[in-house]
Amino acid sequence: MPLSTDFKQRLYPRLPEIARHFGTPFHIYDEKGIRDTGASLKAAFTRAAGFKEFFAVKALPNPKIMAIMTSMGFGFDCSSGPELLLARQVGTLPDNILFTSNNTSPDDFAVALANGGCILNLDDISLVAKTPVMPELICFRYNPGERRSGNAIIGNPVEAKYGVSHEQIVDAYRLAIGRGAKRFGLHCMLASNELNYHYMVETVRMLLDVVALVGQALSIRFEFINIGGGLGIPYRPEQEALDIRALGRESVEFLQGFVDKYGYAPALYMESGRYMTGPHGTLVTTAINRKEIYRTYIGVDACMSSLMRPGIYGAYHHIDVVGKENSREKEVVDVVGSLCENNDKFAIQRELPKVADGDLLVIHDTGAHGQAMGFNYNGKLRPKELLLRQDGAVELIRRAETVADYFATLDFENDIMLR
Repeated sequence: MPLSTDFKQRLYPRLPEIARHFGTPFHIYDEKGIRDTGASLKAAFTRAAGFKEFFAVKALPNPKIMAIMTSMGFGFDCSSGPELLLARQVGTLPDNILFTSNNTSPDDFAVALANGGCILNLDDISLVAKTPVMPELICFRYNPGERRSGNAIIGNPVEAKYGVSHEQIVDAYRLAIGRGAKRFGLHCMLASNELNYHYMVETVRMLLDVVALVGQALSIRFEFINIGGGLGIPYRPEQEALDIRALGRESVEFLQGFVDKYGYAPALYMESGRYMTGPHGTLVTTAINRKEIYRTYIGVDACMSSLMRPGIYGAYHHIDVVGKENSREKEVVDVVGSLCENNDKFAIQRELPKVADGDLLVIHDTGAHGQAMGFNYNGKLRPKELLLRQDGAVELIRRAETVADYFATLDFENDIMLR
């Protein structure tokens, strides 16, 4: 959705000065907005005993952002060895790190089990035998198959590469118990950017049903269920926000029903990334060219290396032209970068205020899967990241990539395996 009025009021008057000081393009994140969202999330689930958010590192893997999450009492969901190392770098304890990968390599297992380990969330029944040491606490990612529908981003669960099937789930825990597991959790993630809270409540109900099934079959109790990430944000102005309070309220009702039937309930975990940071980040870029051919193109100094989502998903990101938000002089344009790809477009046939070279464009909702999905095709370099702190200061929290960074992996000792 468009940036919050509060964020705009604190950011926009200062953007020309910030741009002069740091140079464009850059992503800038709002500490106050992130903290406010974290507080609202905790408030929505205050009646769910043991509730915990594990921030999805893949959404915004920056230590400064992760330190904010830590200060709110959140853990981290990691999908690779480097993400695990990032979580440990900010001082995260093992029980606050969830490792969910797929096709997990021996190297990643080694990192996951080092330094006190973490909560290991296995994606496949075959990984039980491949885990070098079975932790006492184990979790499996559940794929319900045809029992549920996915959404447009993740797709049909039957076609998804993720998770243990319904038919395998009891055996998966049985095998883990045989290798020494004594504590248990259950995980599932079926949707991405989901705005319908009913879908997420249904995931709570489904997981509790599976907990009952496995618990009765193997005479075990579950410490937690994890409904995954997938909480959505309204990228388009006309979209309604997800009703987080209703999600919390109805989830607690299912948990209480489980208590009434079985005498206990597992804690509720989730691993929101986009929901926590997406609306609280923006990509600021400068208009550097106007091209008039069959369409009008506004060229900017950012490209897909700064934000892939529009190019690969056709995703919508709202755009403001700083200082011209109330202008009546409009035009329909494509906003494009300099990459040698025709899908290097931030907006297609979008009505915007008339843009001149030097104008600052603010591309909304880049606080998740923006910088994190960057790449170096065409030798393009990823931009810097800034934090608008609660005290009003603007801090550089990641420098821009340099040409030296680009060439760094070409600096190595010669290594030839002879015939």
